[in-house]
Amino acid sequence: MGIEWRDSLSIGVEAIDNQHKELLLRFDRLLTACQTGQGIEELKRLQAFLGEYVHSHFSDEEALQRLHRYPDYEAHIAQHAYFIEQVNRLEAETRQEGVSTHHVVETNNMLLKWLLNHISIVDKKLGTFIISPR
Repeated sequence: MGIEWRDSLSIGVEAIDNQHKELLLRFDRLLTACQTGQGIEELKRLQAFLGEYVHSHFSDEEALQRLHRYPDYEAHIAQHAYFIEQVNRLEAETRQEGVSTHHVVETNNMLLKWLLNHISIVDKKLGTFIISPR
């Protein structure tokens, strides 16, 4: 039940695709850990990664959008802000309550929705805009 990079997820911007590949790799590690009963420990590692990833990745994406004068910039960064809020909320919950199976499931759901909706639709649209001649 793992998750792997597919070329259909590529947005056509190598630096961003590589960052997305790393996110999928980390998500796959969580899914694999869940199968072996190690999800709680892996979630701790994933949360540490996400804390850094969301800021550096979103900063890179947003810089590209400004550089290319992307017309959907405001809507795109609003989605980034929402995802950061979700990551921060989960991290705060686990810090207060301790990591539980509930947090593992919630993180899995959050990342799956993010992959399906943001990367495969919203980021794909950004990539098409960046690589298309104007």
